[in-house]
This record gives sequence, C-alpha cells and structure tokens, in this order.
Amino acid sequence: MKKFKWLWWLLIIAAVGFAIWFWKFRSEESVIELQVEKPQYGNISNSVTATGTIQPVDTVTVGSQVSGTIKGVYADFNSTVKKGQLLAQIDPSLFEAQVQQITANLQSARANEVYQKSNYERQSKLYGVGAISKADLETALYGYNSAVSNVNGITAQLTSAKKNLSFTKIYSPIDGTVLSRNISEGQTVAASFNTPTLFSIAKDLTKMQVQASVDEADIGNVAKGQRAIFSVDAFPSDTFGGIVKEIRLRSSVSSNVVTYATIIDAPNDQMKLKPGMTANITIYTKELNNVLLISARALNFQPDSVLQKVYSIQGKLQENNAKRTRMKQVSKIEPSGGSNINADSAKTAFVWLKKDSSLVLHRIKTGMDDETQVQIISGLDINDEVVTGYIQEKKADLKNNTQKSPFMPQRPGRSNRRNSASPPPR
Repeated sequence: MKKFKWLWWLLIIAAVGFAIWFWKFRSEESVIELQVEKPQYGNISNSVTATGTIQPVDTVTVGSQVSGTIKGVYADFNSTVKKGQLLAQIDPSLFEAQVQQITANLQSARANEVYQKSNYERQSKLYGVGAISKADLETALYGYNSAVSNVNGITAQLTSAKKNLSFTKIYSPIDGTVLSRNISEGQTVAASFNTPTLFSIAKDLTKMQVQASVDEADIGNVAKGQRAIFSVDAFPSDTFGGIVKEIRLRSSVSSNVVTYATIIDAPNDQMKLKPGMTANITIYTKELNNVLLISARALNFQPDSVLQKVYSIQGKLQENNAKRTRMKQVSKIEPSGGSNINADSAKTAFVWLKKDSSLVLHRIKTGMDDETQVQIISGLDINDEVVTGYIQEKKADLKNNTQKSPFMPQRPGRSNRRNSASPPPR
C-alpha cells in the first residue's frame, strides 16, 4: 500500500507542475494584424511658422509746428475723423498779437515808401533843371529803394506770422480712426527741437497687416504672394487669412536669433483684428492640390522575422539603403496637365505591397514630403495595398477584449507587440 501511496503523490505533483507550466510558462499563440492603407488623392503643403503683431496698413502721426498751450481738444480715442477736420487748437493769442504788430509795422513801412517815392520824383525834376547835384538825386533814389525793400521784408514777416497763426489749429490730414491722443486741454506743447506727436490716426482699419518675425532658417522658402493663415488669442476658434506682401531686408537680432520682418496683408472686414494683437502665423511656402498621397511611415517600414513566419517576403532592402535611396535625386518631374504639381525633384523610394499572402518590395518615385504624408509621382495607384506596420497580439488578450466593455479603461501591462515606422526625421 505504501508503494501505491507514493505513486499517487508523484502523480499529484506532476499534475500540479503541468498546470503551473500550462498557465504561466507556456508560449501563447499570437495573432498578427497587418496595417495597410491605399493611396488617396489629397492636398499636401510645406509651411513655416512665426509670430507677429497686427498693425494698420497706413498710420499717420499728427504733430504741431508751433509751441503753446492747448486751448481745446476736439477728437478722442477711437474717434472717426475726416480729412480737414479740426482735432485740437493751440491758444492763438500770442500769434494774433504778433500778426497785429507786424501789420502795424507794414503800414508804417508802406507810408515811408510813399514818402520816399514822392521825394525821389521831386528830386528828379530838380536835377532835370540843374537845381541840385547828382549826389542829391542818388541819395533820394537810395531812400526810395530802401523803403521798397523794407516793405517787402515786413510783408514776408506778416505772411510767416499768419502761417504760424494757422498752425495753432490742428487738422486731420486723412480720413481715418484716432488710435491715440497724447494731449489734453491746458497742456503745454513745445515744438522748438522735435515735433511733438499729438494724435495717431489709422487710415483704414478694414485693411490690416501682420508684421511677422520669420527665422533666418525659414526665410529662404518665403516669397511674395504666398498664402498665410494666422490666429489671435482674442478669437482662438477663428482663422484669418492673408498674403505675403513684402520681405524686408533689414534683420533684427534677439537672444542671438536672427529674424526678418515679413509683411502679410490681412483683410479685416469684420473688424475683429485690432492694432497690437499678437498673431500666430503659418506661411505656406509650397502647396500641391489633388495629388496621390501615402503615409510617410510606409517608406520606412521593413518586415522582420515575425512577418516572415506568416507572409512570403519577396525582396529585401536594408533600412539604411532605403533611407539613402529615398534621398537620392533621380530626375526632374515636369508639371502634368490637370494637377497643381510644380516642377520638383523626384526621389526613388521603396514600399511593401500586400498581395494575397505575400509582401512584395515595390519601387516608387516620390515628390513633396510634409513628414506626415508623401506625394506619389509614379509607381502606385489607388488600388494598391501599402503596408505601414503590424500589430502582434495574443489570442487570450483578443478574447478578453471582446468581453470587456468599450467604456472601461484598459488594464496596464498588456503584452502587445507593434512594428510600425516612425515619421521620417526632419
């Protein structure tokens, strides 16, 4: 009996060991899910980003050419003004007194001119009959000419004084909106050295411009006429459009970063954009519409030993060779009719196509690459199945997933194996 008892214990230990091995150490069967996609027609673009400030297209600063005390201010912030409208006035009393004084001097000079003219004419008659010498005649002529010159000089002074008097009234030079008012009634304006700025007027706020600061690494791709979009913090859900108008050659340096001012025209019909707003700008340096596209990760996919157990691999290409071949320039592609493809450098690349139970290496030619999608020049059509990666999952996990609620969070530690190419490096 003892002999059979030890036999039973051995059988029990063997069964327990098999159970532990079965549940813990046996290799579970897995399922490979191949990720494929078909080329599709769409739009692709390259762009650069920048920040900038919104400004009116045309801003005029209004100053004063004379000094004095502000007598009245007739325009305020945000006022809509017309050309020739009175904005402010400087106390004109001193200038009026100066005009009156010079006017009196002019009247005296004119009276002297009349006297000197009459004296010259009388001396001229006396000289004609030999009653006086020639020196007396020349003295009379000199007095008359001096009187005429004195009248002309005082007349010019009077014109200048009247002009200065007119400068005491500040008029708007354009139709527009007052952006800033830098004076108040009773304030003293001194215009002896620099012309003080009294008002700043924007000509038309329905036409704004964005002054973008574009980095020197990106400015080479920016050109006049390119499309741009931007957003402002005041309206985060709105996108505004514009066109690159000008690239200014003068650079600016801040924290060892060189940027160039790029002017973008921006319509403002809804009057949402206000001067001084900060804009986040995207400039589209190149755009292609209605071209054949695939994901960029398809160009970096490479089947490994896991897929070789399931699929027949036809062709072999090392990853480094694929990247080097992808960057190789092969030929120039001319624009084709009916599409917006610009002349561009075509590059040779390789992708893997799924054909039944086989993975076939296929050569293609690519164009523009935005790091997410790649333009297909030739080698693919919309019916091809291009492999981008695969997912390896255990059958037990798949079974558990079918029993779980889709609204429950996934349990951590799931044993999944993924093989998909990352986006190509910049």
